[in-house]
Amino acid sequence: MPSFDLGAPINTALLLYILYAVQRILFPPSSSVKSKSTQIPTEFKHGYSWMPKAHPPTVLFTTYTPKTLEPYNGKDGGRILLAIDGTVFDVTAGRNFYGPNGMYGNFAGRDATRGMAKQSFDEEMLTPVDQPLDKCEDLVPEEIENMKGWIDHFSNKYIICGKLVENDAI
Repeated sequence: MPSFDLGAPINTALLLYILYAVQRILFPPSSSVKSKSTQIPTEFKHGYSWMPKAHPPTVLFTTYTPKTLEPYNGKDGGRILLAIDGTVFDVTAGRNFYGPNGMYGNFAGRDATRGMAKQSFDEEMLTPVDQPLDKCEDLVPEEIENMKGWIDHFSNKYIICGKLVENDAI
């Protein structure tokens, strides 16, 4: 059985480290000396709150018609809403996509059902706001699945803030 030899430098170093660690545990440094790490940061001197400086505006579930939905097109920095299959989404958070200069900007304030189903962003995919809602009865099953995929995507990413009904329904 090998004996413990203090003559070996590694053993001496390990012994000194162990003694130092035990000394720090048994006799911790005095708390009268405040180190920089134990000082309270100046931004927390008056307490800290997880509350945000301002809350986002409350969104109420509302019934929209094509005419009442149209003003929510994001122009002048306003809210951006769009509808798919009768569900209205607040897509204001995606202003870069759905805002006036966005890739999907023509859907802002409109019923985007047909355009989303057909994966087309053309103006002719939009029903005029003074016409009855597009029932999309001519969509093929693949297009209906596209539309459902968009509804799932929007439901997971944006706030559902209302439903879309015919102009004369309210």
